[in-house]
Amino acid sequence: MPEQPARPEPEGTIRYWAAAKAAAGTAEEPYAARTLQDALDAARRRHAARPEFARVLLRCSFLVDGDPVGTRDHTTVQLAEGGTVEVLPPFAGG
Repeated sequence: MPEQPARPEPEGTIRYWAAAKAAAGTAEEPYAARTLQDALDAARRRHAARPEFARVLLRCSFLVDGDPVGTRDHTTVQLAEGGTVEVLPPFAGG
């Protein structure tokens, strides 16, 4: 049986808000990843020179295409072509 060619990784946008935006030094950037974990790992590598970025991500919550990730394992959260990951740090107030 011939080997199937590898599917390209879905591409989309990561949007950073508030403290995450400040730590990343950008409001948004592209991703090319199959899972949320893969996208976040790549973002950590891109921003390795900004140690606060990795610390902020530990406190963030995430929306993938408008759906809260909650406590799901990030390796199980699939990303879609043209999708959006929202990175939301804790907000003060109510």
